[in-house]
Amino acid sequence: MELFLIDAIGPFFRGYDKQRINWSKIPFQHLKTTEPGRREQWDQIAEDLRSVAGQVKAIGYNAVTLDDLAHLARHPAHEPEVAQRIEVFRDEFSRLFNILRDEFGLKIFLTSDVIPSTPAVDAIIGDDSGVLSTYYRQLVSQTLDDFPQLSGLILRIGESDGNDVRDPIRTRLHLRGPAETNRFLKDILTEFDQRGRTLILRTWTVGAHKIGDLIWHRRTLASTLAGIDSPNFVVSMKHGESDFFRYLPLNRAFFRISQPKILELQARREYEGAGEYPSFIGRDCERFQRELATADNVVGMSVWCQTGGWHRFKRLTFLESNHRDIWVRLSVLAAIGIFKNGQTVEQVIGTHFPEKSTAILELLRDADTVVQEILYIEEFARMKLFFRRVRIPPLLHVYWDSLFINHAVRKVLRHFIRDPERVLRGGEAAALLFPPMIDNARKAGLPVDDIEHMRDLFGLILLARRYYLMPYDEELGKEIRAAKKTYKQRWPRKIRQRYRIKISFEPIRLTSRSLRIAAAVLLRRKRGYRLIDHLFTLNLLGVAYRIFRPRDKRAMPKFLRKSAMGVDALFK
Repeated sequence: MELFLIDAIGPFFRGYDKQRINWSKIPFQHLKTTEPGRREQWDQIAEDLRSVAGQVKAIGYNAVTLDDLAHLARHPAHEPEVAQRIEVFRDEFSRLFNILRDEFGLKIFLTSDVIPSTPAVDAIIGDDSGVLSTYYRQLVSQTLDDFPQLSGLILRIGESDGNDVRDPIRTRLHLRGPAETNRFLKDILTEFDQRGRTLILRTWTVGAHKIGDLIWHRRTLASTLAGIDSPNFVVSMKHGESDFFRYLPLNRAFFRISQPKILELQARREYEGAGEYPSFIGRDCERFQRELATADNVVGMSVWCQTGGWHRFKRLTFLESNHRDIWVRLSVLAAIGIFKNGQTVEQVIGTHFPEKSTAILELLRDADTVVQEILYIEEFARMKLFFRRVRIPPLLHVYWDSLFINHAVRKVLRHFIRDPERVLRGGEAAALLFPPMIDNARKAGLPVDDIEHMRDLFGLILLARRYYLMPYDEELGKEIRAAKKTYKQRWPRKIRQRYRIKISFEPIRLTSRSLRIAAAVLLRRKRGYRLIDHLFTLNLLGVAYRIFRPRDKRAMPKFLRKSAMGVDALFK
């Protein structure tokens, strides 16, 4: 491996006090472009960026990622206020790029969704696919020319801005099929070849349109990459066939495609506390390294230490004065130590924490067990389930910063779990590891209250598990509500960003028989599409959803309509 990327967006979130934050990219609306406040904020960002750059450089990373092309590229159709803000961003980011390149010798890669636009641009350009592709190519060529500090761009084609974004510059999905994407890539790649810059294509998608299975479908990926052999082209893939979850096997695409590849890792696991408690990636990194030893042309890795998720957890990696980012730092250290230096987890921890290594290693080992046995339900997590073009996540009841204790989750889990007693026993046994975890945290000088919060949260998850899998008991419902109240009292918001516990014991109108039929029709246990998928799930179901979905958006649960791109993206 030669490219060791890490995101550097943390400095842009300082002072961003929104209750629930979209961590998928820099919050540009939060950035000041006029006085008072502009100079002070951007000077603080520069100071923080120097701190981050110095630290990641010292431990072995040689490149960083920042957002994004949309806020740096000019276009004559931009609204006057948008154009004014872009000019400020161009000035300030050029200064930041110089810091990263000249002071620290780091390569810089700028992210870009395909494609960005504004209402004024939409009104002029319209919806013609070819015109839009030409428009985007112009943005790319301009950005590469205007910012020689950039080593390249990272393109995200399968996801766009979330529904919560209130920026006049927004991105939307543009590419819909593999043949169209292949033509687009070959066309835009000439801009990179002419300048000797690198185009990194991310295969991640949310399942929309025919390109939506790019992350796992071998024919879609092969058609998308057919005939592309430029030395300036790299494919970037998440380690599994879904998002950054555990229990997923390594994506076999690493062994199938010939183009240079990089592995995406998330040190701040967005579905496992986002740095609020230990969720270590070291053992996964060891496994990936062993398996990738037989894969050709794996040229690097990309570590997310701040990016990802919609949640209220606000610790800034490499910027916490009291080192409360330690759980993310441990994963960042493990990734670079294993993939760049060929170390084991034991060697990484021993190198950086020689006097505390035993306690830290024991704590991380136990934390892995607790997460695998309590946060996840192994029997469900190991199932290979697909709906339309996406692989079903192995974690349903806990999502970002929310624990869902309701009848719908209960129905689904009771349908799939065949040995509930074993699941309950495994979780209760894992909970016995919290006392030694707390003891080892004290020995190592690590945040004990993080482990105590983890213990209380996971205790609630165990109660929820009893509700999911055992016959309903009104006393258990009272116990769950009491435990929620105790959790909120123990961890008030003024001292900690805690989880949201969403409780509803109201039965849903879905019989077990109806659920079995729906699961048999809509879900499949293999990657390949069935006849019923081609006839119904991939086509008619989307039409039916658009016809019968509630016209009043408030009828849809807020979680589904507000976070990320919303549930509508699944049916495109």
